[in-house]
Amino acid sequence: MRWLFALEEGFKVGDFYIAETFADWIELAAIVAIAGAVVAAIIGAVSERSRSNWSAAHNTFKRYMGRGLLIGLDLLIAGDVIKTVTLEPTLNNAAVLGLLVLIRTFLSWTTILEVEGRWPWQPKPPGLREDEEL
Repeated sequence: MRWLFALEEGFKVGDFYIAETFADWIELAAIVAIAGAVVAAIIGAVSERSRSNWSAAHNTFKRYMGRGLLIGLDLLIAGDVIKTVTLEPTLNNAAVLGLLVLIRTFLSWTTILEVEGRWPWQPKPPGLREDEEL
């Protein structure tokens, strides 16, 4: 049974590396989420522009893009964590993962600032509609 499931080789089952494959699928999902956000943002902005003005269309575009980018960044971090912890758990890879998490966290914060006009730790302004939040 030990030959079938080898933890020390990145969760290998037979000739199939589960952790690496799962991390790759998560990264693919991140790409799909970001690309889908671009398409949804364009469609949403065009639709909003036909009903309203450019300012409303711009806000719709930013909101859709922000949501998609945040989801994509979260998925990319998850994929990196899986790869670092299971495939090559070295101190150098952990340091690189830490740097990536810091960069992506900063990107998430600035995305929220761009979309909502506030930092994530600041309270939401009173009267904010449900569709205006991330």
